[in-house]
Amino acid sequence: MLRPLADRIVVKPAAQEEVTKGGIVLPDTARKKPREGEVIAVGPGKLLENGQRAPMEVAVGDVVVYAEYGGTEITIEDEDYVILDESSVLAVNPDAKSSKKK
Repeated sequence: MLRPLADRIVVKPAAQEEVTKGGIVLPDTARKKPREGEVIAVGPGKLLENGQRAPMEVAVGDVVVYAEYGGTEITIEDEDYVILDESSVLAVNPDAKSSKKK
């Protein structure tokens, strides 16, 4: 698995809607880009001028909402991920169910 550096995180995007509530099947081009996902890996934190690390506000297993164009999309072993700066995370969804929190 990837090990993010500094204040970066690796997010597994949530599954995209393939069918509307009315039953219409959406092609790939019409689907909304996911902006929510589960944090898979977290970097050690941003290095401050005094040589210490700023603590990360998100943790592995958190479900986060992030900026639509805030990260870099990558595919590893047929799985899609997004690498984001922590500042691209807009919110943590405490009510969402992650695959690791049960």
